Amino acid sequence: MPDTRVPVTVLTGYLGSGKTTLLNHILTANHGKRIAVIENEFGDVGVDDALVQQRYETSEDIFEMNNGCICCTVRGDLIRILSKLFKRRDRLDAVVIETTGLADPGPVAQTFFMDESIKEHARLDAIVTLVDAKHIEQHLDEEKPEGAENEAVEQVAFADRILLNKTDLVPEAELPAIEERLRKLNPSATIFRCEKGQVDPKDLIGISSFDLRKTLDMDPEFLNTDGEHEHDN
Repeated sequence: MPDTRVPVTVLTGYLGSGKTTLLNHILTANHGKRIAVIENEFGDVGVDDALVQQRYETSEDIFEMNNGCICCTVRGDLIRILSKLFKRRDRLDAVVIETTGLADPGPVAQTFFMDESIKEHARLDAIVTLVDAKHIEQHLDEEKPEGAENEAVEQVAFADRILLNKTDLVPEAELPAIEERLRKLNPSATIFRCEKGQVDPKDLIGISSFDLRKTLDMDPEFLNTDGEHEHDN
C-alpha cells in the first residue's frame, strides 16, 4: 500500500546560509502544491507574510516557534503545531520545518519516530541542509568548547541532501574542494549547487530520502531521547 502520510522536509543550515530565501522561493514557485511552513529561526528576515497570505489566503499555515535551543524546546512545540495542522480539513501536500541555525536536526527528526500521534499523519521525507559556499569551511573548522557539538558538522552529517548555496560568491575553481570536504563528512548525501536558494521544490519535497538505518549506523543513540545534546551558548 502506498504511504499516504504527509511528507515532511526538515530544512537546516547555519545562520546566513539562505534558508529564508529558499523558503520564499518554495512559497512562490508555481508548483501547485499546498505546503505548510513551520519556522524556528533567530534571523531578522522572516518569510514574507504577504507572499504566504497570497498563496494560502490565510496566515495560519506559517507558525513561529519559540526561539530557543532546539534540543530544549522544539519537540513539544513541534508536536503541538503539527497536531494543529493535521486537524485542519485541508489536505497538505507537504510540511517544511525550518530549524534554527544553531541547532542540530536530530531532535526534530526524532519527533517522527517517537510520537505516535505524529507518526500516524506524517513521515520524515528528507533532511535538507543548506550550506553557504563562502563560509562553510570556516564554520566546519570552528573550535568548540569540550563536550559541545559543532552544529555545522552535525547539519552536514545528518543531511540526505546538501544544497551548496551562494556559489556565485566563490570562484568556481574552489567549489570542487568544498564539495570534497562535504562528501568526507557525508558520503551518501546528494549535493546540489545553487545561487540565491533557487532550487526546484520537487528536488526537496516528496523525495523519500531519509533512511533510518543509515542514521542509526551514524548515531546509535538517535532514538534515545534521554540524552541531552550540548550546545555552546
